[in-house]
Amino acid sequence: MNITMIGTGYVGLVTGACLAEFGHRVICMDKDTDKIDRLLKGEIPIYEPGLDTLVAKNVEDGHLKFSSDLADCVPEAQAVFIAVGTPSSRRGDGYADLSYIYAAAKDIAVHLSDYTVVVDKSTVPVGTARQVKRIIKESNPSADFDVASNPEFLREGAAINDFMRPDRVVVGTDSEKARGVMKEVYDPLFLLSTPFVFTGLESAELIKYAANAFLAMKISFINEMSTLCEEVGADVVDLAKGIGLDGRIGAKFLHPGPGYGGSCFPKDTLALLRIAQENGVTARSVEAAVEINSAQKARMVKKIRDALGGSEAGKTIAALGLAFKPETDDLRESPPLSILPPLAEKGAKIRAHDPQGMREAKEMYPDWTYVNNAYEACEGADVVVLFTEWNQYRALNLAEIKEKMNGAVFVDLRNVYSPKQIQDAGFKYYGLGRM
Repeated sequence: MNITMIGTGYVGLVTGACLAEFGHRVICMDKDTDKIDRLLKGEIPIYEPGLDTLVAKNVEDGHLKFSSDLADCVPEAQAVFIAVGTPSSRRGDGYADLSYIYAAAKDIAVHLSDYTVVVDKSTVPVGTARQVKRIIKESNPSADFDVASNPEFLREGAAINDFMRPDRVVVGTDSEKARGVMKEVYDPLFLLSTPFVFTGLESAELIKYAANAFLAMKISFINEMSTLCEEVGADVVDLAKGIGLDGRIGAKFLHPGPGYGGSCFPKDTLALLRIAQENGVTARSVEAAVEINSAQKARMVKKIRDALGGSEAGKTIAALGLAFKPETDDLRESPPLSILPPLAEKGAKIRAHDPQGMREAKEMYPDWTYVNNAYEACEGADVVVLFTEWNQYRALNLAEIKEKMNGAVFVDLRNVYSPKQIQDAGFKYYGLGRM
């Protein structure tokens, strides 16, 4: 099957490579010629474990190609996926910016020939697919096409496995013919008895937002409980285990932290609130999750400040982890980049390490010091703050770290270590919901 992927960002490149692995002939197209040139040279513009190998294999096999010219990609395709960015509007009002989606729809329309299914793969508000259909129809009245919504559920750091072994695949379309094409696209997953949810366009679009908002609420809930645990002397790790073993609740996403971040939860919760407001519906639980998340990041600033004795001026902070989660280089809405700047503005010196995120961080905060490993970050530090639970931070030689530091304070914002481990190593311990 011939498939075109518009957009070679995180979702587009992962999806295109995985569909090529299914045996389809996939062309990943992007207007960014520099990005296409890099891909043609075998350079992967994002960090995702295993993606470089998967791309190289399918390029060599002839299943995966790259182009910056739509005329080379669309006419022969049975399915054209739109996987361009949908960032929050620059107005700061929480609405999703759909300009890239609509521009792609216009560009696609010109090149449609035989019957084609145009697939929204990007996360989009309810009603977007129908707007895409309208734009294509107006731009090319004779086009033979249908529109489908096929939201992605890829976790950064585990995206390939999530695509190849998904919990479910959601397809929204009003057309039986389009449904047949989408079944052919995902035929290998049908053979694995993967659950499929075939539904209408609006339902598919809303499923994605609702799923992300629900998980964001779960994170905000356990973060709020961690604060309560600190006040009453309870242990949030035991609390999470005690409620997570309830089959109605489940243990996933019950890990307290400095707040959620990344490319999805922050913008998708805000976008869902705007959808609700436009339709005269309240979404107070989602509103609360957004407020709690913002407050959690502010609370982490205070926690670090208190750990430093009430003032960060002239103190050195060893920051372990800059990405919002392990196994990604994504710094979008990353909690460390909300928490560290206020401390730096009031006189703290930042010594930072992250296995993948430092190149971009250097461009954003060039005045910070960036080092090669966790131990270098701790040299001369007054406090070490563990922000991101990379595997290489899980078994640190605490004695060696203490020896390198000026102070002896350890702030564990991911509860990687037990209080006893840290205290036995001679540190003053600060965690989340633990005493």
